[in-house]
Amino acid sequence: RIFVLGIGFFTLCFLMTSLGGQFSAKRLGDSPFTIRTEVMGALESRGVLRRMSDMLEMLMKRMDILARLENSTDFHKGDEARFPLDRFQPAAGLMERIQAIAQNVSDIAIKVDQILRNSLLNGKAVEGRRDQCEVPRDPKYPDCAGKVEWMRARWTSDPCYAFFGVDGTECSFLIYLSEVEWFCPPLPWRNRTAALPSPPPLPRVQAAFRSDLAHLLELIGTGKESLSFMKKRIRHLAQQWLRAARRLEQKLKGRQRDQKHILIHIGFLTEESGDVFSPRVLKGGPLGEMVQWADILAALFLLGHSLRVTVSLKELQSHLGVPPGRGNCPLTNPLPFDLIYTDYHGLQQMKQHMGLSFKKYRCRVRVIDTFGTEPAYNHEEYATLRGYRTNWGYWNLQPTQFMTMFPHTPDNSFMGFVSVELNKTERQFIKSNKVSSMAVVYGKEASIWKGKEKFLAILNKYMEIHGTVYYETQRPPEVPAFVKNHGLLPQHEFQQLLRKAKLFIGFGFPYEGPAPLEAIANGCVFLQARFRPPHSSLNHEFFRGKPTSREAKLPLLCSQVSSQHPYAEDFIGKPHVWTVDYNNSEEFEAAIKTIMRTQVDPYLPYEYTCEGMLERIHAYIQHQDFCTTSSPPLPLKAKSPAMQSPPSPLALSPNATHLVWSPSASRDPHAWPPVDSLQVWVSEARHACTETCRRHGLVCEPTFFKFLNKKEVFLQLSITCDSTEYEMNHLYPAVAENVHECYLQKEPLLFSCAGYNTKYRRLCPCRDYRKGQVALCRDCL
Repeated sequence: RIFVLGIGFFTLCFLMTSLGGQFSAKRLGDSPFTIRTEVMGALESRGVLRRMSDMLEMLMKRMDILARLENSTDFHKGDEARFPLDRFQPAAGLMERIQAIAQNVSDIAIKVDQILRNSLLNGKAVEGRRDQCEVPRDPKYPDCAGKVEWMRARWTSDPCYAFFGVDGTECSFLIYLSEVEWFCPPLPWRNRTAALPSPPPLPRVQAAFRSDLAHLLELIGTGKESLSFMKKRIRHLAQQWLRAARRLEQKLKGRQRDQKHILIHIGFLTEESGDVFSPRVLKGGPLGEMVQWADILAALFLLGHSLRVTVSLKELQSHLGVPPGRGNCPLTNPLPFDLIYTDYHGLQQMKQHMGLSFKKYRCRVRVIDTFGTEPAYNHEEYATLRGYRTNWGYWNLQPTQFMTMFPHTPDNSFMGFVSVELNKTERQFIKSNKVSSMAVVYGKEASIWKGKEKFLAILNKYMEIHGTVYYETQRPPEVPAFVKNHGLLPQHEFQQLLRKAKLFIGFGFPYEGPAPLEAIANGCVFLQARFRPPHSSLNHEFFRGKPTSREAKLPLLCSQVSSQHPYAEDFIGKPHVWTVDYNNSEEFEAAIKTIMRTQVDPYLPYEYTCEGMLERIHAYIQHQDFCTTSSPPLPLKAKSPAMQSPPSPLALSPNATHLVWSPSASRDPHAWPPVDSLQVWVSEARHACTETCRRHGLVCEPTFFKFLNKKEVFLQLSITCDSTEYEMNHLYPAVAENVHECYLQKEPLLFSCAGYNTKYRRLCPCRDYRKGQVALCRDCL
């Protein structure tokens, strides 16, 4: 009997667990007995309850037979009887409990049966209609039949479909495809039960500059060394940020600014992306991305916007309203954010979990992209056909939705970061305390020093060499004995070291980090190697797979990687930055001697100050709108964009060298950048548009390409076109002058300032720019 009771008890547990497992939708927060229609239908659920009741009843019958057999034995005689009776008294209680549970299960089965019968009766009319649903043949919804066919075969592949009411019937497919997705027309009989329209949006709150960063530090959260690093940086630069915010507030003179609801999802710090950065923060790992994210957070917060910060996939799903399942369905509610700042990892996570909502809301995304994404790599079809496809490109976003650390190309938006700003007292202190014979090496990892013994030996003849190489106590780094290594320093101690040193020297890696700008801002001269040939995705492993070729030398915008830090080389230059051939020992040694004799003041480009970054982000938020101004692809059979658009609004300049906005043409007051800043120039055959604009003291502005992409523009520039083709090419609009063939752009996403071909002269849209702020035109604030 003990054996039977044990078997009975565990059978009961098994049944309850099995029942729960069949009913469960496997969602956090659901009860094991939550009924989910995607797993079990009405008949199945009723059948499970009946089977459970039957098995419990059979168990009770067998126990009753055992009890009767027991009464007929001699176990009740003498002293022997007392032992079994005492032993089985708890069993009797267990039997009573099993009996009670069996009765409850029987009652539940009866009630479920009644509920299901009532439901079937009440829904009889609707079920009749559901059984009569036919796939509509509406030319406005050409994909409807194909989507229904897909649903028939795959609706159980993701629990999210059942979450939205799909139950395997034709009507449930059509309801889903018309009301949740938008591939089929609405069912006429669903009009009465259609969801009420969404309430009107709440009135916009005006953004107000903030004067305290304490709440931002709370929003960032804890639990990762990377987050601790960012919070320390924000605290360190807090006063600098607050002063800059006050200056910009005065500059804007009370201009009205809508407060935006912004989600910041730092995808590379999520566990799902591997988060290789956090464990290396205290071990000399790269910090450039975290520097930039910390500054972005500070700028957005001080500008007065409402922020949510996530470094977790679960938090991202919660904030977005992702339905349960595998990510094939749209969001459960309209996106509650005006903007989302993320990176490539976060972009991939959003695409995997937002379903069709990703396509709907991707215009609100801003991608923090260290090295940039060129239009040729961004357009999926073009990248595949022309060999530009990489692991990170083909997103079909507007190229200016990608935001870079340095102004590699005007095709992307320049986000940047900030560096330390010195007051007059600090600048004077640095001048008085510089040690002309002291050098600091750029590189926290021992691997960067390998193979550099020759350069270090020459440098050691003239200067005392300091390093900040990470090492563990039991294993010193492999650096020459004459190097004074301080180990990994906290940011403020590293700043103090730079304020004493005369020279900050790089050995070729890491590329384009923030440290050289910090050194220059602290009065150092930055010495770096010139790369011959320049590094690019075509010849260097580091750039291979990145969605940019970086192969064309663009002097104003540092596209080609001709040195360790092209921005420092091209935008700053001597006397603050020296770029020499390290393979030429004489040139290298001569540069060191000259640098020791040269007096330099601390220098920081305005665009890397806190005020400069606040200006840019303010302008982007106020004026960049990719949801209403993005241009859809034009029809494949269109002969030319000129046939589908009004006449050109451009006119020949007074000196007849280029085109400008016609004084008689209308101006959209909301256009950004303002069209008055536009100038149209024709490139030489070997020049990209960036180079062409630079030669005229201007910057290429891809937003203006739409005004050039007309046949009339060739005529206005006195260019003869024997034929005009309309094709998909990132170099168009352009002309092949030797054969008088003109080409217009068929795909607006491919408008690009980068790139050239000796066959073509390109039509280039240029604009002016603010001093020290290449990202903004003179009137762009």
